[in-house]
Amino acid sequence: MKDLFEKIYRDKGPLGKWASHAEGYFVFPKLEGEISNRMKFQGKDVITWSINDYLGLANHPEIRKVDAEAGIKYGSAYPMGARMMSGHTSLHEQLQDELAAFVNKEAAYLLNFGYQGMLSTIDALVNKHDVIVYDVDAHACIIDGVRLHMGKRFTYKHNDVESLEKNLERATKMAEHTGGGVLVITEGVFGMRGEQGRLKEIVALKKDYNFRLLVDDAHGFGTLGKTGAGAGEEQGVQKDIDVYFATFAKSMAGTGAFIAADKEVIDYLKYNLRSQMFAKSLQMQLVVGALKRLDMLRTMPELKENLWKIVNALQSGLKERGFDIGNTQSCVTPVYLQGSVPEAMALVRDLREKHGIFCSIVVYPVVPKGVILLRMIPTATHTLEDVEETLIAFSAIRERLENGTYKRLSAAVVAELGE
Repeated sequence: MKDLFEKIYRDKGPLGKWASHAEGYFVFPKLEGEISNRMKFQGKDVITWSINDYLGLANHPEIRKVDAEAGIKYGSAYPMGARMMSGHTSLHEQLQDELAAFVNKEAAYLLNFGYQGMLSTIDALVNKHDVIVYDVDAHACIIDGVRLHMGKRFTYKHNDVESLEKNLERATKMAEHTGGGVLVITEGVFGMRGEQGRLKEIVALKKDYNFRLLVDDAHGFGTLGKTGAGAGEEQGVQKDIDVYFATFAKSMAGTGAFIAADKEVIDYLKYNLRSQMFAKSLQMQLVVGALKRLDMLRTMPELKENLWKIVNALQSGLKERGFDIGNTQSCVTPVYLQGSVPEAMALVRDLREKHGIFCSIVVYPVVPKGVILLRMIPTATHTLEDVEETLIAFSAIRERLENGTYKRLSAAVVAELGE
């Protein structure tokens, strides 16, 4: 019999093995100062492209005022208890009603966190007789939710409707055998690539297949669509999304999330979402803050307009300079480069120390070996000057990557780890 921890001592995992070189700088970095387009990293001013504050609400004076007043009035404890027992208030109901109206659904229900909320929603929607079909590049919260499923599940190739249809055929046959139903799960915007899920084409398959559609629209809510109601509104199929999910952690610059659907579906989920039934209610300070944030989404279209001015300038500038930004159809701006993990470390250190640019670095196993993904999140607080500085810096680091500078700088790390 082995010691349970033996595997931990032997293998730190594909990311953990880099900890001695990466922790505190490349992973678990400490950004300091007020949330904005420019913050401090290790005492130096940097342009920050890694904050999911799309509409610039995190440090907006009106938001700060409401958050502070709500904290004084309610503290950080109220209400105590789970929603079903003692943690329910009229303001929770008001926020749910306003969110439902904003995304054009009959009803909505608040979730404490996006990750646990999505996981629990999947768990509640299906039983062992049902079949799940989901995009292979779905977010970790979806994958972990599917892992809880005791029935059959199939993945389809990323954003590939033909692959989805083939798997729907398999799922339909399986569901006919088990006596269950079929749930299709995709994202409104895929957070790494920036591509919108092909919601319109997926909805069209409902003519030939009997399934329900769950959409995680964390990055689309507040940024896409005429009113900001998300990818479904952008593609004209919001009414055909059976269960709509979004988080407050992106455009709303807060904590919490929600699901929206027909009233009967929400009523069912209210009584079957284990992550909410057995967890403390979303605290009042966050509820009041979310109401203010939602009001600003509705009444201040200039927030989204400012965001897209920066998005368009950044993405068009990168493309003009020959950078590969994939097929992004959203604010998420990926930049794909070729190189090893040690080269990526050298590149990012150069970007931060020499050029004052802070953006997220994504490497294997999140992306294939040999790929370096620099993911950028434009916000309404960024300026065109920020964009120009960043474009100049990216041109410089690409040149050093291609001429082998980063390969030479990373040689010691490669030798130490035997890569």
